[in-house]
Amino acid sequence: MINLTQFSKYQETLGYFAQQFSFPEKLTLHPKTFEEIITPQHPAYQDVKTYREQMYELSLLQIKQLYSDTFDFNKTAPMYMTYNKFDTQKERGQLLAKLKVLYEMFGLKMADNELSDFLPLMLEFLYIAQWQNDSRAKGNIEFVVMIIEDGTFAMANQLAEQNSPYYFLVKGLRETLKACLDPVIEVKQNV
Repeated sequence: MINLTQFSKYQETLGYFAQQFSFPEKLTLHPKTFEEIITPQHPAYQDVKTYREQMYELSLLQIKQLYSDTFDFNKTAPMYMTYNKFDTQKERGQLLAKLKVLYEMFGLKMADNELSDFLPLMLEFLYIAQWQNDSRAKGNIEFVVMIIEDGTFAMANQLAEQNSPYYFLVKGLRETLKACLDPVIEVKQNV
């Protein structure tokens, strides 16, 4: 279950991840942004630090090429979180429509040319969603987080096999999302 207090603590981080998962620009890896948002106590700190260190070894042109090779031309690690999850386009289409309605319900107007399961868009939604004092927030935020968790699982495995710096970014995102959940309480049986 999502812990809304923890979630609000990491909302700005989700905006940072949205920026990092978008097509790279000159300011994408600006050190000031990282230092302001991800402190050494942050659950994703070490992973994001490793990602940044590996990216700093590349030129902007190489980073753009890596991004395109990793996400645009790779069907096993796509940026679309439901791309590999459904047997039919109808099932996926229904989920995409549900996500679009959800975004609009919480104040995010999507661009018409983007699919609603695009990872940077989903993270941007979690970052800017106007969910405070809305009884629908908890279940709907959990729904989006669940889709991201599911979609990034296969992505992380694929990126690890490729020794991609983006593996550490995905791992950091997953650690951040995990920190937004209530701790699991184990039930003990009396025997």
